[in-house]
Amino acid sequence: MAGNAPDRTINLDHGDPTLYEHFWQEKGDRATIVIPGWQSMSYFSDLGNLCWFLEPEFAREVLRLHSIVGNAVTEDRHIVVGTGSTQLVQAALYALSPQDAQEPISVVSAAPYYSAYPALVDCLKSGIHKWAGDAAKFNKEGPFIELITSPNNPDGYNRGSAVNRTGGKLVHDLAYYWPQYAAISSPADHEIMLFTVSKSTGHAGMRIGWAFVKDREVARKMVKFIELSTIGVSKDSQLRAATVLKVVSDSCEHPGPASNQSLFDEVHNLMVARWRRLRGAVKQSALFTLPDFSPAFCRFRGQYFEPQPGSSSAAFAWLRCEEPLEDCQVFLRKYKILTRSGRQFGVGPQYVRISLLDRDENFNLFLERVSTMDLPQSAQPEERFGS
Repeated sequence: MAGNAPDRTINLDHGDPTLYEHFWQEKGDRATIVIPGWQSMSYFSDLGNLCWFLEPEFAREVLRLHSIVGNAVTEDRHIVVGTGSTQLVQAALYALSPQDAQEPISVVSAAPYYSAYPALVDCLKSGIHKWAGDAAKFNKEGPFIELITSPNNPDGYNRGSAVNRTGGKLVHDLAYYWPQYAAISSPADHEIMLFTVSKSTGHAGMRIGWAFVKDREVARKMVKFIELSTIGVSKDSQLRAATVLKVVSDSCEHPGPASNQSLFDEVHNLMVARWRRLRGAVKQSALFTLPDFSPAFCRFRGQYFEPQPGSSSAAFAWLRCEEPLEDCQVFLRKYKILTRSGRQFGVGPQYVRISLLDRDENFNLFLERVSTMDLPQSAQPEERFGS
């Protein structure tokens, strides 16, 4: 088939977590559910809950998984379910933005920031908030909202607030604070914490995320935003997500032999192996550099993430092209490798983000090409891989 040809285009732009397919294929029918035609027909899930469309079964499994992993403080929090963490970001911005201010509140994030943030903030042109760029360079007086992704997308580093003053409202996007990507050093304890099924279990198509919110009024406003935009969140997706999370928790509490690892162990080992191979290919090419990570103790795994290359298990490779290469995305495109330019993350074109969450066949082909790359003046990649 043409799609399997060695000169085909490899799309590593999106963080589509298809590497999780193998784990779930091995689980067979354990995560399969059947929903009768009469079930889940009402708008309402739990009228006694502030988030009235939150399915109780899903809430229980969310709390159970966080208790096992130890990556978030969940006591005295309101759970708000959303259509992925994307909707929850917008709901949080709505809830934190003053409705009667004379001008929109500034929204910032430290570069390199998640590439979707500028569009998420400004897409509705609501008049209550506006994108204001790099948090490290923000010096405007007055209130602000800071979006903090930790571990960060795209570079994998742990993050805190980058604005050098008080008066801000913080939203912590913790999509990658799971044991397959990072050391769980302590339970995160913030005012608003966002998580998503897509990066915790690999089920991006389910479109389910959740937030832990301390302040009741902020949680109420987030629920109102979701009510206004989508009249709640799919019950079917929540019930399926509850089943998936249960399988993950069971795999942690009742681990089997090496051939039947927990999801976190299996994916972590795969990510570490990919990073080792990637560092070898990058070293061989001498055209690129990758970030270095410090060792850290993971409370979930009960061990240290060792120094390089073993500590690397981030979901993305933040690749830098060295001189004389100026535009890394353009250079890699000549080899039919699609990536996301550093420009979209608020930095220069010498950087690209590369997803490490794709299937083995695409990752292996990507490594083959990286290890054989030459500088532009001594190679003709267009001829090597076709037009």
